[in-house]
Amino acid sequence: MILFRLKNNKLKNFIMNNLFFRIYLLIFAFFVQNIFAQNYPDGVSDANLVVNNQAVPVKVFSTTDAQTFAEFAGKNTANSLIIVNTANLESKGGWGAFYDNSFAVLKQNGYQFLNEDFKSTENKADFKYITKIKQPLKEEDQVSLDTAYKIWDPSVGIHLGPVTLHYYSLMFVFAFGFGYILMKKIFDIDHVNQKYLDPLFTWTLLGTILGARLGHVIFYQPELFKDDFLSVFLPIRTKPELEFTGFSGLASHGATIALIFTTLYYSFKIIKKNPFWVYDRLGIVVALGGAFVRLGNFFNSEIVGKPADPNSPFAILFPQMSDEYGITVPRFPGQLFEATGYVLLFVLLWFLYRKTDKKYQQGWLFGLFFIILWAIRFFVEFLKEPQGKEFISIAGLNTGQVLSIPFMIAGLLIMIYSKNNKIAPEADKTF
Repeated sequence: MILFRLKNNKLKNFIMNNLFFRIYLLIFAFFVQNIFAQNYPDGVSDANLVVNNQAVPVKVFSTTDAQTFAEFAGKNTANSLIIVNTANLESKGGWGAFYDNSFAVLKQNGYQFLNEDFKSTENKADFKYITKIKQPLKEEDQVSLDTAYKIWDPSVGIHLGPVTLHYYSLMFVFAFGFGYILMKKIFDIDHVNQKYLDPLFTWTLLGTILGARLGHVIFYQPELFKDDFLSVFLPIRTKPELEFTGFSGLASHGATIALIFTTLYYSFKIIKKNPFWVYDRLGIVVALGGAFVRLGNFFNSEIVGKPADPNSPFAILFPQMSDEYGITVPRFPGQLFEATGYVLLFVLLWFLYRKTDKKYQQGWLFGLFFIILWAIRFFVEFLKEPQGKEFISIAGLNTGQVLSIPFMIAGLLIMIYSKNNKIAPEADKTF
């Protein structure tokens, strides 16, 4: 019987070890396959303009940088297709005249200006494609664009008369809205008085926004403290001119640090529980909220990945992406990779919270949350373009990866500490 148990245990260990080995191998193979970015020396990608069922090869170009746009306009490139983005159509800041001059150059060189249905237009507001091919398009032609990669070119938001509800802002609303509902459910499960919910929501909101903004500026754009101080704390930009920007430029590392301190205050002064009790439950909510935030980044065409092989199932062209990420070519959707990881982390944490007794081992769920969350961030960074200047770089790792390592180590230490921090189920109540 003992021999059978020993063999059975060895079999289980063999199976688990091989299972984990295969998972590690799969992850390693995925990142090794994709870590070597595709090279696009001319800043263009290949596609076919299908005219009356006939494929016409074209070079696809798009940029949000006015100077780069002007340089391409002056090249007079045959068999090319320009995808126009919102930056090309802006009239403020002096760039409108700059782009208008480039449009004039393109017209002189025989380019056709088309709307989203590939029909000729002279109305600048309707410009969506600008093309030059051997046989100019006619009004009756049936035209479509065929690409090996996907094109992600959504509107900026939902237009409600003169007001636009930006998708990025909407994703933040979803993150905090669903987070509130989820935490209410958790308080019900744990028999905690709902009067403690609103203060938690308030401190979490303040910590997330302020910490994320300060974290981005400190780690990626410290020059803003000197060059445009008001933009650090207000949703505006004062240079080169006053402009409402919303709260853009947010860093998850900063948000995490701020949340740790605001939650400490909430734990000791308001709910009067062990901070790790709160962290365990807040981690579940944050994992889901992080997925919504990354979806917002996807809608904004920001935090994009490195250039990808156009035939990769993950290759996406982001015509609206900022020129700070480099040339506009098919790239990995780094935002979706992170969002998927956070959703899976949420499912895991929710399962452990509901189906096991780990929530009574204060700190265990939070430690696991820290390890997996920052591991996701660490590995996805291999496929992402830098977010601003890389002020920290060690052994080939970028700023985001270097900052993630201490958090993963902290998660491991918290899990070890949690072994001596257990509470009885009947003590897990606050009325």
